[in-house]
Amino acid sequence: MVPYFEVPPLHIGPIAVQSFGVLAAAGVAVASWLLVREAARQRLDTEPMRDFVPWTVVGGVIGGHVMHLFLYHPEELHGPLGALQIFKVWDGLSSTGGVIGGALAAVLWFRAHRLRLLQYGDVLALGTAPGWAIARLGCFSVHDHPGVVTNFFLAVQFPGGARHDLGLYDALLLFALTVLLYWLSRRQLLVGRLLAVLALGYGAMRFMLDFLRASDVAYADARYFGLTPAQYVALLLVVYGGGQLLRRRAVRPDSAPAASAAGHQTPSLPACSSS
Repeated sequence: MVPYFEVPPLHIGPIAVQSFGVLAAAGVAVASWLLVREAARQRLDTEPMRDFVPWTVVGGVIGGHVMHLFLYHPEELHGPLGALQIFKVWDGLSSTGGVIGGALAAVLWFRAHRLRLLQYGDVLALGTAPGWAIARLGCFSVHDHPGVVTNFFLAVQFPGGARHDLGLYDALLLFALTVLLYWLSRRQLLVGRLLAVLALGYGAMRFMLDFLRASDVAYADARYFGLTPAQYVALLLVVYGGGQLLRRRAVRPDSAPAASAAGHQTPSLPACSSS
């Protein structure tokens, strides 16, 4: 079994930097670098990949915090700050809410710039999956997703008994999805549909994993008709991913005009305390 550990915060003056924040930032940095690299490898304009990331991060943080407050822990809205709690965007995030917020921000950004998002679908999948996995390691580092009591060999020895750690499992499965996506990409399989593979794979994985979440702890996730909010989002991801994979025609990255010598081309295209 995995020993329970605590990572002490890094103090920079009056600011305490938690391990989750460090790993989340590292995930964003790795994803940003891979997005540009993969766009260049696929001979797509790299500028959109440089420019849209900050907007998706903002959208992800807002979406993650809103879902955390309204679906996971609405009782926080009745605390000392009341409705003003919504402005403390750093205090409580849901990863699946971040997926929704980040995706909406990306769609709006690409539409505003008259680019086809799906033209960059494979690039987005290849950059997002590993960055997401690293960020989920941040959840594991603070153990804020305890599961049910178990004797599974990957269980973490929480105080009071060994439990599944959903942050660890999520990260490991996202790394496995990353390997699959890069394997498909390098063999030119499912070209134009890797984003659908990521959505389907993660959605199915996440739906099953959330059945292992603890309900006997003080800060347990809310359930609606027996399912967590993340499981409903996971079902939407499965429907989207499965639907895209069943389409007969895929959008091929090489159908986009090649970038000009100047690096431009004519436009043609998730703090962790809840899920």
